[in-house]
Amino acid sequence: MPTTILVAPAGRRVGLTTACLGLVRALDRQGVRVAFVKPIANREVSQSAELMALGAHILPVKSVPIHTAEVLLAAGNDQTLMEHVVEIAGKAGVGADVLIAEGMNPEPGIVHASRVNELMLKALDAELVFVAAPRSQNAAEVADAIAIAARGYGALAEGRQVGCILNRVCIGAAGQQSETETIGQAQGGCADCEGVAPFAEMEASHRKALESVKLRPLAVVPCSTDLAAPRVLDVAQALKARVVFAGEMRTRRVSDVGLCAANVPNALRALRPGSLIITPGDRSDIMMAAALSVQSGTPLAGLLLTGGHDPDPRVIRLCRKALDTGLPVLAVDESSYRAATHVAGMNTEIPADDPDRIERTMNFVADRIDIEWVKGFGHSTRVPRLSPPAFRHRLIEQARTNLQRIVLPEGAEPRTVAAAAIVANRGIARCVLLGSPDEIREVAAKQGVTLPASVEIVDPAAVATRYVEPLVERRRAKGMTPERAAVELQDPIMVGTMMLALDEAAGLVSGAVHSTAHTIRPALQIIKTVPGCNLVSSIFFMCLPEQVLVFGDCAVVPNPTAPELADIAIQSADSAIAFGIPARVAMLSYSTGSSGTGEDVEKVKEATRIAKELRPDLALEGPLQYDAAVMPDVARLKAPGSAVAGKATVLIFPDLNTGNVTYKAVQRSANVVSMGPMLQGMAKPVNDLSRGCLVEDIVFTINLTAIQAQQAARRRGARG
Repeated sequence: MPTTILVAPAGRRVGLTTACLGLVRALDRQGVRVAFVKPIANREVSQSAELMALGAHILPVKSVPIHTAEVLLAAGNDQTLMEHVVEIAGKAGVGADVLIAEGMNPEPGIVHASRVNELMLKALDAELVFVAAPRSQNAAEVADAIAIAARGYGALAEGRQVGCILNRVCIGAAGQQSETETIGQAQGGCADCEGVAPFAEMEASHRKALESVKLRPLAVVPCSTDLAAPRVLDVAQALKARVVFAGEMRTRRVSDVGLCAANVPNALRALRPGSLIITPGDRSDIMMAAALSVQSGTPLAGLLLTGGHDPDPRVIRLCRKALDTGLPVLAVDESSYRAATHVAGMNTEIPADDPDRIERTMNFVADRIDIEWVKGFGHSTRVPRLSPPAFRHRLIEQARTNLQRIVLPEGAEPRTVAAAAIVANRGIARCVLLGSPDEIREVAAKQGVTLPASVEIVDPAAVATRYVEPLVERRRAKGMTPERAAVELQDPIMVGTMMLALDEAAGLVSGAVHSTAHTIRPALQIIKTVPGCNLVSSIFFMCLPEQVLVFGDCAVVPNPTAPELADIAIQSADSAIAFGIPARVAMLSYSTGSSGTGEDVEKVKEATRIAKELRPDLALEGPLQYDAAVMPDVARLKAPGSAVAGKATVLIFPDLNTGNVTYKAVQRSANVVSMGPMLQGMAKPVNDLSRGCLVEDIVFTINLTAIQAQQAARRRGARG
């Protein structure tokens, strides 16, 4: 039976589902098998089950309808209702270590939410976690209110430890908020909370107050304008707006609102990154000013044209370049003031079709939950499961143990600049951006990105000359001359590679705007491979809902020979182990065992023999078909008694064609996050990006590179 945690509200609109999402993510990171249930539905529409399904891949179990619950309560059939609750919780908790049960929210017209939550607490024999959202109360008042609620549940009298999550905590709750409230604040964020020192003081105050009334503070979560930012699509739906130009309305977010009714010079201050510009539809001057701002690099969220005025077609033609960047344009019939008021009053709940916001919210809350409390739900006898959230969390924690200096040759590329800031703020690595300092700072400013002081900016043109002689020395046998070296060092990737060769950097990440060949060719020429390794290959970390699998090689070696395929298998197994994934290696083919014949099958058989001979310590088998490798029921039929079949974690494809097609099919068809390619076999880590990569992709590639750099340093230390 799983441990059940009832998450109950201590007040209205406290962000109960947000807290549940964070708890699920925090438990998942520790490899705890977690399930979720909303035992009794609320009268108001709740999307908690849908959000869990999208964010945590937990299939929803149908709740008891609120009407059914109220009929049973009115008839005094409390226990019948609780029997339904226990049955539903039992179904939801199958196979889990912990079951998160979301309590009822106190809604208008419902006075029995607390009573029902108390009944569920006892019926499920659950641990109790309260969620509160301080508003005008100080820390002591908040703690007293929660303590009163806990006594009402009988929890404190029974000696239970009651946990508390304080959600959306802002400095304004203590009377320190500024007098001017912005649209962003009305949507659930508070710019005044962003200061680290003031919030740290408030957090300490809340924790002390909760502990004084014998409540355990599990998390003090600050409010966040970024997390509350809706998509332009959400604004369009809320206002029932006409879509003049859809652009990137599904991905652009509104972090601020600029109401522009003045002349252009006075309106310029509203043209900030993330702003939704609201202006009458006949104000062509404002529309063109916004377009020019976008063309100069300011990422506006979009334009909302009011008053029922459609833009003049001639103006649209003048703004075409800005629209082509993805700038959305909406139109409504109401006035600018009413439109701005409606935006400010939008429902701030997370839509069930916004996976990015769900993911960021889960991580934001999970990052603040007491890790020791979470670890207490682990069991030493349980085989740990490395879920994707647990894997990503482990990557970050591992990188933080020994910060590495990672060089980014595409230093002025906007996604790279944003990623470097995130990496620095998370403490993952020390990034070096190669490029013109003025250009890099301008790119950062246009994106609204503040580069921390720990992010280094190096002008490659200014330092290239000191790498001429070292490059000549390393490539003299290939005919390198000082003149030719000077030309080669005009390429920032070559400068970055030389920094790596001279131990001025521990790793290199490039490829957001350059080809794979452009990224890795200098490294192959100068850095070379690990001693004893004959080739460079790659793996992808495939983050499936239940676990992380390693796919190799899907990006580098087109048609490996049997010895090369054995080398790829060994490299991939070692990479998996290094990143905390148990290595059970399946050498894939269209045949399992001796069921098929042919040249391709024989190659896999020979590669398996070589790999086993070289590394008898590895659990490695082949040939195996994909389904026999990963599905236990198929494995029992096709490969009975196998130590790998049915539970393979490292899947080695016979050639690049098969591997690349398969990883992309899995990634796209199953909506799976893939991290990579991560190159393996290099003496020092160099990793390539896809030119369509997202900022988060770059962040985790830097993260992987930093860990590879730690491993490379340990190898060098072991050799002497």
